[in-house]
Amino acid sequence: MSQRANARTSARDDGPGPVPPRLDADIADFLDAMRVEAGLSRNTVSAYRSDLRSLGAWLGRAGVTEWGALEEDGIIRWLGDRRGTGAAETSVARGLVALRMLIRFQIAEGVLKRDPTARISSPRLRRLLPTTLTPEDVDSLLSVYAVPEADVTWRTLRDRALLEVLYAGGARISEAIGLTTDDLPPDLSPLRLHGKGDKMRVVPLGRTAREALDRWMREGRPGLASRGRAKAVFLSRSGRPLDRSSAWRRVKEAAGTAGLPPSTSPHDLRHSFATHMLAGGADLRAVQEMLGHASIRTTELYTHLDEGHIRTVHQMHHPRG
Repeated sequence: MSQRANARTSARDDGPGPVPPRLDADIADFLDAMRVEAGLSRNTVSAYRSDLRSLGAWLGRAGVTEWGALEEDGIIRWLGDRRGTGAAETSVARGLVALRMLIRFQIAEGVLKRDPTARISSPRLRRLLPTTLTPEDVDSLLSVYAVPEADVTWRTLRDRALLEVLYAGGARISEAIGLTTDDLPPDLSPLRLHGKGDKMRVVPLGRTAREALDRWMREGRPGLASRGRAKAVFLSRSGRPLDRSSAWRRVKEAAGTAGLPPSTSPHDLRHSFATHMLAGGADLRAVQEMLGHASIRTTELYTHLDEGHIRTVHQMHHPRG
């Protein structure tokens, strides 16, 4: 990158703008390859697209129109500008990963000969413990849809079943809304969940979750399914598959009704599933399988136990407790 370009890119990243055509085409080619050949999930591809187009617009304002003109100091300035606009360190790190992958893809394709990201260290991220709900919090959340029989609607049946699947199966929100009728056995357990990279795993459901899902399938879903041909388990009013934002909103609304913190999210139910399973004595390897984690180190994040629980266990099992 020229000195002139470096000077111009010292300005803050002020949001999306036009991406030079060459950069834009290269981004599209890279993302297509990541989706088709590497099997990256739709959400990961979407996040990488956002990061790379933001960088492309940033470079466009500097007059840089091809990746071969990108220099190490320009990348460092871009990362600094992202931090300056308040981006989380995890987002900054993800943006650098996306750029590294794009550059290495172009080198493998013979388009580029050098990697300007090679000497740039990845941000050091703190290993944060997942946010979990107590069993009592989960009971309060699920009880939101335990309404009197006279008030039961297709929506309450659907939303109760959705929350039960998220918690009882440790499912990601994308996995839950991605369930189809083909993924359900006759007795509704175990479920076949399609995770990241379309990797399939099998998870059992407890009695309460099976009952909620069974009632939704018998009493709520048929009326909506008649309005469309979708095979999705969870449907919208129009009979189309429930989308991610709508499912997320239903969980947030239930959390608000239950008096839980506004930050409560669908993923908190997945975290709670893992934490409660391990606290109850479940095998770490089994929980790894049910969560679909590639590495057991990821699952180990859930082995944290609160001080009160540790004290109780010590008192119960130590000879001098």
